[in-house]
Amino acid sequence: MSTPDRRSSSPWTVVVNSAAGSSADDVVDQVVAALRDRVEVTVARTSDLDDLTSALTRVPADGTVVVLGGDGSLHAVVAALDHVDRLRDVVVGLVPLGTGNDFARTIEVDPTDPVATARDLLEATERDVDLIRAGDGSVVVNAAHVGVGADAAVAAKPWKERFGIVGYAVGAIASGFSAEGFRGEVHVDGEAVPVRGRLLQVAVGNGRYIGGGTPLLPQADPFDGRLDVVVSWADRPLRRLKYAWKLRSGRHVEGDDTEPVRGTTLSVLVRGSALREGIPGNSDGELTDPATTHTWTLEPGAWRLLVPTRP
Repeated sequence: MSTPDRRSSSPWTVVVNSAAGSSADDVVDQVVAALRDRVEVTVARTSDLDDLTSALTRVPADGTVVVLGGDGSLHAVVAALDHVDRLRDVVVGLVPLGTGNDFARTIEVDPTDPVATARDLLEATERDVDLIRAGDGSVVVNAAHVGVGADAAVAAKPWKERFGIVGYAVGAIASGFSAEGFRGEVHVDGEAVPVRGRLLQVAVGNGRYIGGGTPLLPQADPFDGRLDVVVSWADRPLRRLKYAWKLRSGRHVEGDDTEPVRGTTLSVLVRGSALREGIPGNSDGELTDPATTHTWTLEPGAWRLLVPTRP
């Protein structure tokens, strides 16, 4: 890792998702002004994938891209860099402005003061970050899961639009009462995880949090070259209630119906009645199409990120 002199670096590109609803002009102006104290700054306001790809293609080699937004914006930038084969060409900084800011929590970036966070980037440490590759070729920056978490995302969508972060909790409660789990097999690095019943949830990630601060993968570390996996069989009503209660503090991994595992590859094979239609997943907060097989593979140190420099 390194802490380069940001004052002598090439121009920085601040990426703002104009369609995200979290890019108030005054905040953007304040962040840009804070960065311009030390570096030259270009602002790229993007409204779709084509805009974003075009902006990232123009960033010079070894340039810096600052994401002004939430988890979705960060995912979009990393995915676009991957699409144009530039993940290692540039370094990414994050100024969180989203609803959940879950990946920011993992790397200990303050989501409450965008201007201070922008100034911190000027003294930040550059680190290589792991990337998760899904079976369809898409990337996962923070976390992915199948089972009750994906159901919660469906239930939460209308509530999140109205109530922001509170909508996550509403969705989780609604899906938790109705979840019956699914039959399936879980393999980590080719080894089967012993079956204990119907699967309630299988989660994998680099980040610790989902849904605006829920520690689904409490030991995850995006810099350690390992996938963190949590497998839960809490498919009965009382077990689900206990699982949900402990999930709030990250203690769900201590239960006898939950298994935390670490590795570099994960596959979930659907069995039983769910084979007819498959089951959907959730990847970095977005629903994925139903499938009968879900797979993820770790790519260690695949991209570069500025993280707060600690004493």
